[in-house]
Amino acid sequence: MLSLRDVHAYYGHVHALMGIDLDVKEKEIVCLLGANGAGKSTTLKSVIGLVDGLRGEVLVCGQSVAGWPPSRVVALGIALVPEGRRIFPDLTVAENLMMGAYAQKNRKFQSDDQGYVFSIFPVLRERFRQLGGTLSGGEQQMLAIGRALMSHARVLMMDEPSMGLAPIMREEIFRTITTINQRGTSILLVEQNAVLALSVAQRGYVMETGRIVMSGRTAELTANSEISKAYLGKG
Repeated sequence: MLSLRDVHAYYGHVHALMGIDLDVKEKEIVCLLGANGAGKSTTLKSVIGLVDGLRGEVLVCGQSVAGWPPSRVVALGIALVPEGRRIFPDLTVAENLMMGAYAQKNRKFQSDDQGYVFSIFPVLRERFRQLGGTLSGGEQQMLAIGRALMSHARVLMMDEPSMGLAPIMREEIFRTITTINQRGTSILLVEQNAVLALSVAQRGYVMETGRIVMSGRTAELTANSEISKAYLGKG
């Protein structure tokens, strides 16, 4: 579904990504772990077309999209749930959701996708006419995910979905991530809470200063003493 091959990214003279190789297969959850500043968010932005200084290949279903504008990448079925939610607080829930469907011209898909979002997040149907800025933090995260799903996404990239949420809401969001994946959507997950991320993912990558330093099945990563000590609070 999604592949990065020898991807390098630059912010001016700063070499942010240094030869990233990464794959997300169909109906798979892949987590991307690493400390702040390791390059995780830059990796997601490189896929969606938000990094200008990019070298290497970004492939969506075998098609190279490197250098494409975000709107074209989204139209292929790649969607980003950004860090910090970034909903539109002065727009209603309905309007926020429709912002996610801007690249989707098929009205039937729009209607079907909205029904799909409501089946996962019934509270958004209840809050349909409510301003986004009046929702709770958990509801805003649901809205951010729902907005991304409105693009008819086949691959959902999520950047720190549990950030700022109470424990009970973090668990609810991660149950939802599993549900979305079970319904056929591939997921690339960036998450500081490594325990949660590894509990839902099938595979993972570990980043340090712009490089992938380790990858494998989540069971292998969980059993690794270095990963356990650095990210799981063990050892």
